[in-house]
Amino acid sequence: MTGAGHADGLRVDRVRFTRGNRLIIDDLDCTVPAGAVGALLGPNGAGKSTLLHLIAGIERADAGAARFGDRDLASLRRRDRARAIALAEQEVTDAPGLTVAEVVALGRTPHLGAFSGPSERDRAIVARGLEDAGLLDLADRDYGSLSGGERQRVNLARALAQEPQLLLLDEPTNHLDIRAQLTMLGLVRELARGGLTVLAALHDLSLAAAYADHVVVLAEGRVVAAGDPHAVLEPELIRDVWGVEASVIEHPATGRPLIAYAGIAGAPLPVPQPVPLPAPLPTGESLA
Repeated sequence: MTGAGHADGLRVDRVRFTRGNRLIIDDLDCTVPAGAVGALLGPNGAGKSTLLHLIAGIERADAGAARFGDRDLASLRRRDRARAIALAEQEVTDAPGLTVAEVVALGRTPHLGAFSGPSERDRAIVARGLEDAGLLDLADRDYGSLSGGERQRVNLARALAQEPQLLLLDEPTNHLDIRAQLTMLGLVRELARGGLTVLAALHDLSLAAAYADHVVVLAEGRVVAAGDPHAVLEPELIRDVWGVEASVIEHPATGRPLIAYAGIAGAPLPVPQPVPLPAPLPTGESLA
């Protein structure tokens, strides 16, 4: 249900962005290959959400450019950009009076004519988005009544309804339990196999290593490492960027990197001590 990917994928060239007097993104370069799942990693305040906003056109860079294929994204008209790029935000918002299906249908807005309503194809795409996000049983529910995790899935379904060629996800596993996290990222992988290019900001390094083809690590608005998760996610980098001691092992089932944390750098986790069990009661006695 997504558009065909562009051969060159996403390319961000020397992007710089300030907010007030604060430098948020500093001369940043990164790429995500076409049809790949890219994971954007880094501690809080590294610039992940801001970079996604710059790519999506919500914020405008002071310098540099973001390109998808041969197109400069900043030069696209708003409707054309909305047809090419979808952003599922980290923060879930209210949609007073709308059902889940109606919120997802908002994703079709860039494809509708000025005086025409949704077509059968539009309705089919919305239904597919609801199905892919596991929302068919919630389609008629009021959006405002949903939990944070359910709203997160609605955000994804609405983004998919745009039929983007580039999907941007800001902490898509927020509010989700473990099964729902794996289901969502598994869906993202399947969409990438169909040609969609994805860039997702994630906090969980093991999830990034399990599902991403390419990782980009930010610190203080700069790229400090990028490439294959096996090559990038090493203990030294994790210590330098996050200030955490970790071991990186190979998952026995998938062969992907698995990160095991040992504590904050310089202050390892204490070794748990056994708790003594209470002495058994004498025979015939009870607590009553």
